[in-house]
Amino acid sequence: MLPMPPRALHACADDSFGMAEKPLFRDIEGDADEQETSEIESLCMKCGENGVSRILLTRIPMFKEVVIMSFSCQQCGFVNNEIQSAGRIQEEGMKITLKVKEKKDLNRQLVKTDVTSVVIPELQFEIPSKSQPGEVTTIEGMLQRAVDGLQQDQPIRKIMDPDVYEKIQVVINQLEECQCGDRLFTLVLDDPSGNSFVENPHAPQKDPHMLIQMYKRSLDQDILLGLRADDDNGEKEAVTEAGTGPVTQDEVLSFPSNCESCQSPCETRMKMVDVPHFKQVIIMAVTCDRCGHRSNEVKSGGGVSNFGQRIKLQMMSIDDLSRDVLKSETASVLIPALDLEVQSSSMGGKFTTLEGLVDDVKQQLKKTSFSYGDSARDDFAQRMDQFLQKLDKVVSGDNFVEVIIDDPAGNSYIQNPYAPDADPNMVIEQYERSYEQNEELGLNDMKTEGYRQDDGNG
Repeated sequence: MLPMPPRALHACADDSFGMAEKPLFRDIEGDADEQETSEIESLCMKCGENGVSRILLTRIPMFKEVVIMSFSCQQCGFVNNEIQSAGRIQEEGMKITLKVKEKKDLNRQLVKTDVTSVVIPELQFEIPSKSQPGEVTTIEGMLQRAVDGLQQDQPIRKIMDPDVYEKIQVVINQLEECQCGDRLFTLVLDDPSGNSFVENPHAPQKDPHMLIQMYKRSLDQDILLGLRADDDNGEKEAVTEAGTGPVTQDEVLSFPSNCESCQSPCETRMKMVDVPHFKQVIIMAVTCDRCGHRSNEVKSGGGVSNFGQRIKLQMMSIDDLSRDVLKSETASVLIPALDLEVQSSSMGGKFTTLEGLVDDVKQQLKKTSFSYGDSARDDFAQRMDQFLQKLDKVVSGDNFVEVIIDDPAGNSYIQNPYAPDADPNMVIEQYERSYEQNEELGLNDMKTEGYRQDDGNG
């Protein structure tokens, strides 16, 4: 099936959802009448006759918005199903490294976009980017698809090129050993769009066998995602407009964008704010009139601090829930009493209260968990429900815990009601960043001294 062009996508949205009444992408619902699909006559790639493509715009947990397409040809009987990501491209790429050590790891749910490359280093095996469509499957299912793809032309290779046949058969045998759980291996998913996912059975705790790394995309990756033109040389030209000048603190800027929940057109408002006893930040707020989604995001108005910062707050009363909290996009949130760690890649920057921050963590776990729905396991769903109840007690003030915000960039903040005096219940620690933390912040490749001499300009 050929990828659906953007105009066709908007046409389907106009016909099926009613642009003025309903959001473009809605959750999958049990009521069949609510699942509105569009049918488009399209070319069959097998026989050359016309077939029918059925298209559904919907939203799947952890995979954000997707376009589900099903093609069938009544002439030759050819059928094909495909899923394409329609969600927004994240600000950073994502690399997921999982050590598969047990057979039950093969049952982990996996979401792979079409631009994701998959590597198994032990086998020197790679599924290149754009070689397969996006899919929602398990690790075992992904291995099975790889085996099926390699076996497809093996009978022909055995006759035409026996040497290549033998080499590919060795790889097939190794993949089948991995698929049966007889061989330990490492699975690496590299997704420039940042929308891939591997299930964490230990959620909400950290998975000891899985590492998630965010990175800045290269120019080639931006071109692959369509964010830049093919002839882009990576240089950014200065854009100036008549009458533009510095943004003042009293000025609210607005610009068109898309709702991150339903992808409908909406407006983003931005304002610079001075946080007392802290620094200047940029707050961006979005309100969607179609689906009612509301969100805010915080960006640091300054640069990266010289040291990382770790803020520890011990809740002593229900009033602590009303403290203002600024969590930057580089900060992680920890609640040791609940054995909870929310990595910086899981939540963006937020300007809220302590109550709102804990509630956002709860909503994020409910929204991005496979513990609900048809694919949920009873034991995992029960464990997740028990954990969410513990978070409810924190939000309601029935359980006072220690909350830690660890920000390598030093741009996070928790309100001190005793300011300018020290807060007896809050400790602020500064620390030297590790090499890995500097790498994530892009500081290792940044040179601020002596660069003129290196260029030979004196």
